[in-house]
Amino acid sequence: MLTNSTILVTGGTGSFGNKFIKMTLDKYNPKKIIVYSRDEMKQWDMEKKFNNDPRLRFFIGDVRDKERLYRALDGVDYVVHAAALKIVPAAEYNPFECIKTVVNGAMNVVDTCIDRGIKRCVALSTDKACNPINLYGATKLCSDKVFVAGNSYAGGHITRFSVVRYGNVMGSRGSVIPFFRSISHTGKLPVTDERMTRFMITLEQGVDLVWQAFDDMEGGEIYVKKIPSMKVVDVAHAVSPDAKIEYVGIRPGEKLHEQMISAEDAMTTYEYGSYFKILPSIHGWCNDFKRIKDGKRCADGFVYSSDNNSEWMSVEVLQNWIKTEYSDKK
Repeated sequence: MLTNSTILVTGGTGSFGNKFIKMTLDKYNPKKIIVYSRDEMKQWDMEKKFNNDPRLRFFIGDVRDKERLYRALDGVDYVVHAAALKIVPAAEYNPFECIKTVVNGAMNVVDTCIDRGIKRCVALSTDKACNPINLYGATKLCSDKVFVAGNSYAGGHITRFSVVRYGNVMGSRGSVIPFFRSISHTGKLPVTDERMTRFMITLEQGVDLVWQAFDDMEGGEIYVKKIPSMKVVDVAHAVSPDAKIEYVGIRPGEKLHEQMISAEDAMTTYEYGSYFKILPSIHGWCNDFKRIKDGKRCADGFVYSSDNNSEWMSVEVLQNWIKTEYSDKK
């Protein structure tokens, strides 16, 4: 599907964007990938990193700017929406800014994709969008709803929208592993609560889920990858086994455990080999066999939470990943 196509990635200079673009160039050889972001230095660095690959185009712009987004989408076939303000404490302190980017930005992406005749758009979500207690999670829930409803809003247009939802991306900017690594020389690592758990996913798995969504989607689905959980204190031990753990208390807007599927979601959720699919309840789409395919409906009351997960990542597995991931970054 993506072979010889034109793809635009909002927030394309982020951790996910870099990995998605690298893997997609290698596997699908698209005609063009447009990197749409607002930081010219990151674009400059990325252009050098990819050795001025002629298949890449760099477009400075913000998802808040609807006119600029409309111009950037000229001739585009597929869109990956990865732009967001995602640091939880920053969103709590700057709520207006987070809303402008995450909610208003989602509305702009939906509108311009429809107007430009984009075939399919996949938006990235987060476990924090499920039963949110912080502003970032609340804005991502709004964004998810905007993209799901976008399929109805599109009317007779060809554009279709879906969402992928996953947990803590291992090694991404602003996440816990690089943070722990950056302060491990102090011999002390801060952990908010010894009970805290999180879902763990690699960037490669995140990219695979987006590819799968593009291939499978009819419109309105939320794809949830099956991934392991880990205690945050075990993440700290994996990064620095000899460090002293200091428990500092839960920050504003932080949960002990994260959910990706709630009991309310379970009524329209179907299970597949490596993922779940939350189907939209609007228009009876949750009963549409084209969307269900070979899925098995989850039991009433099913909850997919980082503390009740059947799969757990060990300290040793994470340590091996860290050694491989950072071996060439010393």
